[in-house]
Amino acid sequence: MNTKKYIKNSPRLPLIVAPISHAVVTGNYCHTSGQLSWDKSGNFISGTVLKEAKLAFKNLFAVLKEANFAKDDIVFLDIAFKNLAHLEIITPFYQSLFEESKQPARTIYQVSELPYGAKIKILAIAIRLENQTNS
Repeated sequence: MNTKKYIKNSPRLPLIVAPISHAVVTGNYCHTSGQLSWDKSGNFISGTVLKEAKLAFKNLFAVLKEANFAKDDIVFLDIAFKNLAHLEIITPFYQSLFEESKQPARTIYQVSELPYGAKIKILAIAIRLENQTNS
C-alpha cells in the first residue's frame, strides 16, 4: 500500500505562510515545495542571493530531515533565479553542499518574479532506497 504523508508544521521547520505542505512523501519519494529564505517564524529574510540561497537550502534540508530523508537522497533540484547571473555567485556554495559523485540532477532558470521579492527558490525530489533509513 502506497500511502502519502504530508509534512506540515514542525518546530524544526519555518512556519507555513501559504496553504501548502512543506513536502509530500509517497513511499520512498519526497517532493518538497519551493523553499525561500524563511526564518522559523515564517518571515521572509531578504539579502544577497548567497544569503538567501544558504537559508533556502537550510530550510530544504530541514524539510527533508522532517520527512526522514537526507541530503544524499536528493536526486533532482529545481532552482529558480530572479537573475540568472546569480548562478555564478552561488555555484561555489552549491558545490560545497554535494560531493561531486553525489550531485543531483538539476534545472535552473530565470523567472520574472518570485514571492516576496526573493532572489532564489529551491525545490527538490528525493528518493530513499528500500533498505535505507535516515534519522
